Amino acid sequence: MITEPDGPPAGGTGRRGRRLRWRSLVAVLTLALTACGTPGGSGGGSGHGATAQPAAQKMTLYTCLSDTSVQPVLAAFEKNEAGSTVELFRAPTGQLNARIAADIRSGGLRADVVWGCDPLTVQRLVDQKLVGGWIPPGAAAIPAEYRTGDYVGAHLLYLVAVHRTAVPAPRAWSDLAGPGYRKVAVPDPTVAASALGALGYFTENPDYGASFYARLHSHGAVQVSTPDDVTTGVAQGIYDAGMTTANSAYAAVKDGSPVAVAWPEPGALAIYGPVALATRSAHAHVAKDFIGFVIGDAGQRVLGASGAYPTRPGVPGPTVPPGAPVVHPDWGSIASTKAVLVQTYKKAMEG
Repeated sequence: MITEPDGPPAGGTGRRGRRLRWRSLVAVLTLALTACGTPGGSGGGSGHGATAQPAAQKMTLYTCLSDTSVQPVLAAFEKNEAGSTVELFRAPTGQLNARIAADIRSGGLRADVVWGCDPLTVQRLVDQKLVGGWIPPGAAAIPAEYRTGDYVGAHLLYLVAVHRTAVPAPRAWSDLAGPGYRKVAVPDPTVAASALGALGYFTENPDYGASFYARLHSHGAVQVSTPDDVTTGVAQGIYDAGMTTANSAYAAVKDGSPVAVAWPEPGALAIYGPVALATRSAHAHVAKDFIGFVIGDAGQRVLGASGAYPTRPGVPGPTVPPGAPVVHPDWGSIASTKAVLVQTYKKAMEG
């Protein structure tokens, strides 16, 4: 407690002098306490005054991208954007959708950014007004077929053919429905987005049509769950050939399996994975920075080095043979006819 000293203070007499003395003492003590209590002040050691530290900014990312590919991107972003951190939930598309549904039941989407593995998954979230409404200025560098006004493709999957080295490479997809292959494996389009994209593309292509899968089945084609299951079955000699993703097929080649990779005509099917901003993001500033980084040159280079195929032209990535043909499914058409496509496919594969 501060008390007023006895006797008449210097600088004045009586009540007025005591008031002046009181105010002077309060001012001096306030300055002293401020200096002692402020980091970097006379009591803090440096003597250069306080420097405010920026508050840490966090965002939450939901993705189905492999851990091998996404973790280097997160590390590079956090290094590039000091003070920003990313909390990650990563799961296959089915589990990712289940997590989002649980969020909605309990109050709303908890992710700030959703990075999907196919356009249909992310478009459904746009239709529910959970994501979308913004894309970064740098999105123009990504080819138009990999973006909309609500999301931007950040990585690619290529559906290619994998075959035993003892059998010829298919020059065209139609070769898989011919006599040159004892048994062919195809992934389930209700499980794998790449398989659904292929189903939509072949059904609409007049050179293939809905009968393509019936022809495959008549020559011994069988359905397995995922592209990785196709690759494993071909590597083990269960199947002569099959449809799988390029990443999976080249990984088997690298591991020494007796398989080879083909990019048949009319082309490998490019499936893009979009990244989108949550409409009610609680951390929109850092979320927008993250999306901009992911589709920017630096982020795409990290992604390519991690084993994923970048969408940004000219950025190095995994193997694409020179002149390899590539085609693109019509995702708008697939979205509107999915139920019919799947029903037709099931009838064809059941014989």
